[in-house]
Amino acid sequence: MKIVVADANLAPMRGRLEEGFPPGSEVVWPDPRDLSTVEGAVADADVLVSARCPATVGAAGKALRLVHAPGAGVDGIDVAALPAGTFVANTFHHEDSIAEYVLASTILLRRGFLAQDTALRRDEWASPAYDPALPWGDTLGAATIGFVGFGHIGARTWERFRACGARGVAVTRRGDVDAAAYGLEWSGTTDDLGSLLDRADVVVVSAPLTPETVGMIGVAELARMRRTAVLVNVGRGPLVEERALFEALRDRGIAGAAIDVWYGYPAAGTTAPPSELPFRELPNVLMTPHSSGLTRQTFAGRATDIAANVRRLAAGEQLVNVVAVAR
Repeated sequence: MKIVVADANLAPMRGRLEEGFPPGSEVVWPDPRDLSTVEGAVADADVLVSARCPATVGAAGKALRLVHAPGAGVDGIDVAALPAGTFVANTFHHEDSIAEYVLASTILLRRGFLAQDTALRRDEWASPAYDPALPWGDTLGAATIGFVGFGHIGARTWERFRACGARGVAVTRRGDVDAAAYGLEWSGTTDDLGSLLDRADVVVVSAPLTPETVGMIGVAELARMRRTAVLVNVGRGPLVEERALFEALRDRGIAGAAIDVWYGYPAAGTTAPPSELPFRELPNVLMTPHSSGLTRQTFAGRATDIAANVRRLAAGEQLVNVVAVAR
């Protein structure tokens, strides 16, 4: 069996991954930035492990039986270009890491720690203990957390917030979340998004990006949020309309935002503006480079899952986490 691994994030787990593959497998690691090299490598491959499989790569892989994303997102895989019968699978394990990020960034924003850090670097003690004009912060126990999307990430993040005494509400596309089972105050469909925004102190965005969800939070939705509320986006950048978010933060329509997913990414290398708008100039924004789920534990778990699925393929067993089959 020939396996092509074209994902830089898995390189630190190379030993773990290769040890888990079927004995005797040929494993090739082309540079994922060089699509022509990837195309050549998959020409006679059985398996491609990559988050990116554009039409040219899919067409080149005439013997492919499995394309395995090294994460949850499969939007970079052109299923229609793959040979008929090719399985497309994904994996997760980022829930704990992203939940930690959401919790930590929420505390930083709601307690004013970002602003205090900036001020103290100027020798200013920006605390209500020294300046009575400044507001007191609130604990998580005083907050209502609104989840826009309540899949793996939302459910795990809610466990953390719930342990802190927070209240929770959630909306999803299908509206099939059992609020009582999860300890939420209520859950609904995305038709109830306005009600969630009206009452949430923290809005956690982790819905999947589809044509229907692009810009689902725009000018009208941000205007419904409390001026003291913060937004944390760990889903995809375009779920929240770019200019509307910038202006709401600039004009203090909302108190702050943690943005881990963006509107622009490096085509190559490590340098690129995350947005055409100057979010970097706003003091009420925590900016991170799509790193909320990037921990050693995340990719160790993913390597184990991927290797196990490849072994199932070799043994003719049913695969897990299959999200599509090429027609």
